[in-house]
Amino acid sequence: MKLLVIGSGGREHALAWALLKSPRVSHVYVAPGNGGTATMDKVTNVAISDPKALVTFAQETGIEMTVVGPEAPLAAGVVDLFRAAKLKIFGPTQRAAQLESSKDYAKAFMQRHRIPTAAYQTFTDPAQAHAYIEAQGAPIVVKADGLAAGKGVVVATTVEQAHQAIDSMLGDGSLGAAGARVVIEACLVGEEASFIVMADGKHTLPLASSQDHKRLMDGDQGPNTGGMGAYSPAPVVSDALHERIMREVIEPTMAGMQSEGIPFTGFLYAGVMIGEGDDATRPIGVLEFNCRMGDPETQPILMRLQTPLVDVVASAIDGQLDQQTLQWDPRTALCVVVASAGYPANPRIGDEITGLTAADNNSEAPHDKASRDHVVTFHAGTSLDAQGRLTSAGGRVLGVTALADSVTQARSLAYETVAKIHLKGAQYRTDIAWRALPS
Repeated sequence: MKLLVIGSGGREHALAWALLKSPRVSHVYVAPGNGGTATMDKVTNVAISDPKALVTFAQETGIEMTVVGPEAPLAAGVVDLFRAAKLKIFGPTQRAAQLESSKDYAKAFMQRHRIPTAAYQTFTDPAQAHAYIEAQGAPIVVKADGLAAGKGVVVATTVEQAHQAIDSMLGDGSLGAAGARVVIEACLVGEEASFIVMADGKHTLPLASSQDHKRLMDGDQGPNTGGMGAYSPAPVVSDALHERIMREVIEPTMAGMQSEGIPFTGFLYAGVMIGEGDDATRPIGVLEFNCRMGDPETQPILMRLQTPLVDVVASAIDGQLDQQTLQWDPRTALCVVVASAGYPANPRIGDEITGLTAADNNSEAPHDKASRDHVVTFHAGTSLDAQGRLTSAGGRVLGVTALADSVTQARSLAYETVAKIHLKGAQYRTDIAWRALPS
């Protein structure tokens, strides 16, 4: 069968890689793809991003299923267009994707359905927003209402930082339409986990727990990014907390969407802040919803997935997720993101990337406990130039992902691989998974 993956990042490289593990899959097209997917066996990049053109391509190519990676095409209604053309696609409709495409919509939805989240107010007027910040004090969180590619959240530790965030969003319009309205909310304290499920409108199937690192620099310092690394499983998500998050967050979200006539299908990501205390009573609160798999969480999660991804996606599209179970490699997978110079504010592109001959490994990850450790370098912001050289094409460039028996071993393997990669001005954190290391 021929499949289509929509997107160009590390998540989409990992999705294509995982889908190809099934002998049922003969070829995967990635639109538009990146330098990594361009060099994979049985994968072809397609230089198409317009949703209507993607529908035409799928019809003409005989695509049997499509998986949507990033948020922008979901917000543009690509799922609605594919369904109207009787094409199978996995992802939420445009209306359902508002859980991510509008922070204000998501917060109001959570209030309506009593899903735990921080108190908030929404503003379009800068003066009113500034007055609210003065009244609330810091720390406080300022969020652009719309999609901002991971750059629309400022966790302000001082009132001055919060005012600067308002000026940059509502004042100078640096985030465009995404920042024309802002959500200001209380700052939740604790440890954040990424809780991702697959949904078919009625049923959900939780994926392995994971945790990412949003800040640019070691020690969770510096600006927020799209994510500088991730690992799975996340020790903070105990069995008791897993049950609570399903009961208090995921189930009421699915029921709420259905009750409002917007059944949710696709990947549903809840960023959950977990406070201190006993697992049965410690506070939990939803920081945000995403309507797709996280990036870079996708990379370690799919490294551990043993069940053929294509089978699970097919069941979800057919509304039969309740008939699926997932098998996981018990080992730890860990991803280190290599970013370009100037990321996240002004990423430099066009720098040559070398050293991947030794570092890259696109073979299938083994799934028996006795097998060797494994590493795959997933591409994100990369492209091939006219001479066939691999160059940087975005802020987050590579996601070096290792699978090993322990967090310590996976971490060592990932950083050994990172050291072999050469990219001028490269940035990466050296403390990925520090929370999960043995004390």
